[in-house]
Amino acid sequence: MTSPHPDDGVTTVNPASGETLAHYPFLTDGALQDMLRRVERGFEGWRAKSLGARLDLLHRFATRLRERKEELARLATLEMGKSISSARAEIEKCAAVINWYGEHAPALLRDKPMPVPVGEAHLSYAPTGIVLAVMPWNFPYWQIIRAAVPILVGGNGFIVKPAENTLGCGLLLNEIAADCDLDDVFMSANLSREQTAHVIADSRISGVTVTGSVRVGRILAGIAGQYGKKSLLELGGSDPFIVLADADLDKSVDAAVAARFANCGQVCIAAKRIILEAPIAEAFSEKFLAKVRALPLTDPLDDDAFIGPMARADLRDGLHEQVRRSVAEGARLVVGGEPVDRPGAWYEPTVLAGVTPQMTAFREELFGPVACLIEARDTDHAIALANDSAYGLGASLWTQNAALGQALSQRIEAGGVFINRITASDPALPIGGIKASGYGRELTELGLYEFMNIKTVWAC
Repeated sequence: MTSPHPDDGVTTVNPASGETLAHYPFLTDGALQDMLRRVERGFEGWRAKSLGARLDLLHRFATRLRERKEELARLATLEMGKSISSARAEIEKCAAVINWYGEHAPALLRDKPMPVPVGEAHLSYAPTGIVLAVMPWNFPYWQIIRAAVPILVGGNGFIVKPAENTLGCGLLLNEIAADCDLDDVFMSANLSREQTAHVIADSRISGVTVTGSVRVGRILAGIAGQYGKKSLLELGGSDPFIVLADADLDKSVDAAVAARFANCGQVCIAAKRIILEAPIAEAFSEKFLAKVRALPLTDPLDDDAFIGPMARADLRDGLHEQVRRSVAEGARLVVGGEPVDRPGAWYEPTVLAGVTPQMTAFREELFGPVACLIEARDTDHAIALANDSAYGLGASLWTQNAALGQALSQRIEAGGVFINRITASDPALPIGGIKASGYGRELTELGLYEFMNIKTVWAC
């Protein structure tokens, strides 16, 4: 959590207690220029290294992340409010994506022969330069590392502006990078909005990757576009969680609770709209509500914590206003629906029933612990409701008919469809969206190639 900050920097606040944690000044303009010169020199040396040498240093980075897991996890919990167990898992996931590229990058970056009528041709893969990342707070390490690793593996340089309320997490990665001789090509910096715009415009920056809100993503992509620079956007989502009449009810209920309330509901690919086919709507809702009512609000530093506070008080207040508007529009508040009367940014686990497409809860992204129950007449209506959204990030579909699930997955407008699974990001699968959820893909070879020069070479 952050407090209103003066012009010289940002003050972080523990969202579980409201206590001040630290103050971080913005880089001076002189320090910013020094950083850009340093990463420019670092990039020239980095691109000249063999892929094996780059991977060796990144593997060292993964080792250091695991060695300092408890320190990293505790800081994420203090700054963002996520449960300590999920913070630890986040560190392991960061190490896992490095291991994935270590295994697969040599084949993915090998020259690819191409059929031509005469002579010989191939595609080769070369770095494009230094990429600026603007990253969010909900997974303060994973979001940075999943962006950085393919960029660095490809021989590019990487600068990240972490979210203000998790600056300590982003800056701690600098320390670990320095320990691994990566500090000339991996740099995390506290930049003001004006400085961020100047960095995008700088001739040394070749591209921009943004994970965050639709508003911010479009602003930064617009700046990049003015200078002819590539952008990759992973923005908001209002993911449907579709339960058909033949679904395994108990499994789908348990999955829906986890998919909606993990990380206090602050996940782009969380199950924000739970769409229930009419024959099972009542039974599902009864089981789901019982489990939500039983969810405890716990100190996020406790090992068994599941739901902690929201990340910032202003986000909590904004979510509460969305709930109030939805109720005024006709949604039924059946669980929760109020800020918790205690220090910090706590909000009750909440369920809105009877949600329809005309309501705020359906049309807008609810980034917090609020579930929306929506009834569909039949399967076709369920798919139509799922697609009736400005967003298109992920979707979860529950049915015991495997052939039907595969067929319906082709009709769902989203960057990813998960059948009888919770939506998730994994190093082995690309992630990204369509419509207002953004464009481009992260992870796997698709993420690796986003900021590569895929060069055609034809010799006769």
